[in-house]
Amino acid sequence: MTILIALLALGGLTLVLALMLIIANKKLYVYEDPRIDVVEGMLPHANCGACGYPGCRPFAEALVKGEMPPAKCSVSSEEGQKEIAQFLGVDAGSEEKKVARLACAGGNNVAINRARYEGISSCRAEALVSGGGKGCSWGCLSHGDCEKVCDFDAITMNAFGLPVVDEAKCTACGDCVEVCPKDLFSIHPVSHRLWVACKSLEAGDGVLEECEVGCTACGKCAMDAPSLITMINNLPVVDYSKNHQTQAPIQRCPTGAIVWLEKNGEVIKGAEAKKIIRKGKLKMGES
Repeated sequence: MTILIALLALGGLTLVLALMLIIANKKLYVYEDPRIDVVEGMLPHANCGACGYPGCRPFAEALVKGEMPPAKCSVSSEEGQKEIAQFLGVDAGSEEKKVARLACAGGNNVAINRARYEGISSCRAEALVSGGGKGCSWGCLSHGDCEKVCDFDAITMNAFGLPVVDEAKCTACGDCVEVCPKDLFSIHPVSHRLWVACKSLEAGDGVLEECEVGCTACGKCAMDAPSLITMINNLPVVDYSKNHQTQAPIQRCPTGAIVWLEKNGEVIKGAEAKKIIRKGKLKMGES
């Protein structure tokens, strides 16, 4: 008899709990548009965050709600964006491609090291040791953390230990921006062709003792384009809200610290920039 009562009690409790779960499911049910799963399946699943969302799923939700255009996904191809737009019955929209830009040209053929670092091959690790051994405190440390963290193979280290960004592959995800301990990377629209390839805040010819292509804050670029360039903390700053499709500011730069970046990856320096012909690595302390 005791066993029977226990079984009935257990059965009754199970029934009550089941009814509570059914009621809770109906009361707390949140409708989710089935198109979200379909759109998510059309996305590249890179989860890179370049669209401004933490992953492809929340971006798919925003697309279905009409909060974002498909073109906002910089990883999707144009065909992929159009496919999503057709499925949702919306315009694909347009978004200027953005890429990562590097504010340093101090490769090991033009910039010197004042100290030899031995340890983990990592820019972040070296930067923890008094900022690194490079003579220029703002310069690239050349261990390639940015190359390692890029999931799209858009960054490669050149022969002089400098990262080179492939515009065609770059999705502007910002991983290189986050990993660089010197804050040398920033995300820019590809139309930003006029570029200051230096972050040194020093002034005068003493800069050249550490890096032959560093900005000496001479201000010639600002003189030649006063409405476009302002000297701030010994460094030219381009106002990209103005018409910046001009190579005039680079022409008199004596070191080539301000350049013009072509679509094919070519870096154009001004007529008065010092020609760098050295192909080998500078010896430690050599200047």
